[in-house]
Amino acid sequence: MSKRKPEKEEAPRSCRPRSAGDLVGAIGDPSFRRFGFVQSSIVSRWGEIVGERYAKVSSPESIRFPAGRKAGGVLTLLVDGAHAPLIQHLTPMIVEKVNLFFGYAAINRIVFRQGKPPAAPPRPVRPQLRPVPKELGEGLREIADPELRACLESLAARIGASSGPPSLSRDDEAQIPEIDRSE
Repeated sequence: MSKRKPEKEEAPRSCRPRSAGDLVGAIGDPSFRRFGFVQSSIVSRWGEIVGERYAKVSSPESIRFPAGRKAGGVLTLLVDGAHAPLIQHLTPMIVEKVNLFFGYAAINRIVFRQGKPPAAPPRPVRPQLRPVPKELGEGLREIADPELRACLESLAARIGASSGPPSLSRDDEAQIPEIDRSE
């Protein structure tokens, strides 16, 4: 019995939830390129590039490169009016950080435009975990990584709340492939 190999175009299936950005793919790229953004990630990762403090009061609007080149461009920033003088003093630092993000000297100068930058979406609030039963949670206290410990505690709490092993219906059993152990 030969196993079917997935084709290269076929994406592997999974039951995990995916973000909308993964599902949409590169739909926004033509719009970003129209405004000079070779990589759309400069807009989405602006807070990482300049820091959250400055990202709250500024956002990249466009990048214009000289004809036929992808270096030595002009970055246009939309800056909240009262913060424009501060951001203007930080121009050398912003140019350095943007060029570091691109990996080459993509930007030579910055042009400022006053206006209200779009508000960043709020960060999702993590749900509070229920307490883990003592008999399940003793071994988890030794785990140093808090995120891993929280995931394992959540798993332990769900196992503790279940009423036994999961059961399969006949349809589910029919979909499980037979394992050839003769090899």
